[in-house]
Amino acid sequence: MDARTENPTRDEVSVESQWDLSGMYSSPADWKIELAELEAEIKKYASFIGTLAESALKLKACLEFDMNFSRQLEKLYTFAHLKNDEDKTNNLYQENFEKVMMLVNEASKASSFIRSEIMSIPEDLMNGFLAEKDLEFYQYHLEQILRYREHTLSEKEEALLAASGEMGRTMRDAFDMLDNADLQLGTIEGEDGETVSLTHGNFQSLLQHYDRRIRQDAFHTYYKAYESHQYTYSTLLSGSIKKDLFYSRAKNFPSYRAKSLFSENIPVAVYDNLIESVHQNLDPLYKYFGLRKRLLKLDELHIYDCSVPLVEGIKWHMSFDQAVKEIQTALKPLGDEYVEQVTQGLSVDRWTDRYENKGKRSGAYSSGCYDSNPFILMNYREDNINSVYTLAHEAGHSMHSFYSRKNQPYLYSDYTIFVAEVASTFNEALLTRHFLSQDIDPDMRIYLICREIDNFRGTLYRQTMFAEFEYQVYKAAEGNEPLTLESFKQIYSGLLKRYFGPEVVLDDCLPLECFRIPHFYFSFYVYKYATGISAAYALADRVTSGKGSELDDYLGFLKSGGSKYPIDLLKSAGVDMLSPEPVRTALAKFSALVDELEHLTSNH
Repeated sequence: MDARTENPTRDEVSVESQWDLSGMYSSPADWKIELAELEAEIKKYASFIGTLAESALKLKACLEFDMNFSRQLEKLYTFAHLKNDEDKTNNLYQENFEKVMMLVNEASKASSFIRSEIMSIPEDLMNGFLAEKDLEFYQYHLEQILRYREHTLSEKEEALLAASGEMGRTMRDAFDMLDNADLQLGTIEGEDGETVSLTHGNFQSLLQHYDRRIRQDAFHTYYKAYESHQYTYSTLLSGSIKKDLFYSRAKNFPSYRAKSLFSENIPVAVYDNLIESVHQNLDPLYKYFGLRKRLLKLDELHIYDCSVPLVEGIKWHMSFDQAVKEIQTALKPLGDEYVEQVTQGLSVDRWTDRYENKGKRSGAYSSGCYDSNPFILMNYREDNINSVYTLAHEAGHSMHSFYSRKNQPYLYSDYTIFVAEVASTFNEALLTRHFLSQDIDPDMRIYLICREIDNFRGTLYRQTMFAEFEYQVYKAAEGNEPLTLESFKQIYSGLLKRYFGPEVVLDDCLPLECFRIPHFYFSFYVYKYATGISAAYALADRVTSGKGSELDDYLGFLKSGGSKYPIDLLKSAGVDMLSPEPVRTALAKFSALVDELEHLTSNH
């Protein structure tokens, strides 16, 4: 298949450009057999009920069964969700995904007694258990569970909450199907008069088009589709927030934000420091928009003018294979072993599902499980530099997973989301260093500096704006204020004005953007992109300028998985996220880049 073919069907995609899932199951029949076997195993959970306080050995036996069951279930789920994301319109894949999700919910219900029963073990008795060698391996795991004593309900209540899990994901699933399968984004006229169908995959590419008419048409046509479904999107997002509030209140948390941060032992101050630090450093962002307006020679700067490259005549084009070669070179500071493994994964072992096809999930991610390779979903575009950066980003996630699974037992191999964005953004930082280190002409340097600025803008400023939106809408809901279409738009509009400042004209349709962000269905996740880029750039500077153990410290961080709390993992790698300094340093870096852009374009 030509990588540039617009939106082919799945069977038109070449095997070489698809991920290779054969190492997980040799056939769909094998997957179904293992699913049936695990469905039969679930009843064994009942044999442990009421036994956990009897002895350390009884507790260990239950924990081992639960760990082994979860490992098998994770493999079944991973295969089903990857196949489902290949083509959301494939009925068999949908059916299999629903089957495994039913098992996930049944397992959650069947195992829900474990945490509450552990909590009911008297503290003195539990301390005695923890002192025994039999439980030495599980000490950190148990410590994480015991933190939830005051947030754990009775066995029956926990079972009831677990049983509601399938119902609780309805809003997210409905958004997913509406946004990826049912939503018709419309068409626009291309530069040669041809009809161009809008997709989530080509929207950003069209916003980088030099022809302003195309950018403007793409923008307004895209948001017209959201406007036609705005009440549905509003209702889904409101329902998702109400669902979250139900769970946080049921679990005795003061807020859903507190519940979300508690799971990774992240102090609320980290969240608040991020927003406060960004608020104090908005002037460089406004300055950048002013530069963009001047360089594009526009009377008014709109959002659809904020992604187009600032120098004309440079059209980005890079094949997937060439992108892998560039990433390979860029990552050399991470050592031969790292570079060889990431190259093998991307080029030979087919970790990546490369291109867009009809029904395929939009966006990009890294997935996989303990018993599989890492896998990367891409919708790679040869004409969009962001695709190269996205590939480097997801490869960072995949290598983090690869090292974690290789060096940690299953129980401690899954790193938390707070540190998940560090390795990915670290790779992006190295890719920029690589591109800028080459002998390039001034226009290309401007192009790349602008790309780096936009990366900071999209990851640090934009994700902080998203984080502030989440904070405000959840605070409103927790204050019993109604969440309506207009209230969502009002809150988002206020943030748009604050983060874009006086230089950008905000089109009336732009507040609808809050309804197209999938991460809002995984609440209080987005702030981690902003803290992640701050930590990543601090570590990238440390590794590339270091002369001693800095690389070993960073690789040690990748290998540590979830064996410590995330703040401690980052501290061992060389960065303290309890301090506002990493965020402030990243913001200072952004300001310096804007100053450099101003200098480079002074004669334009």
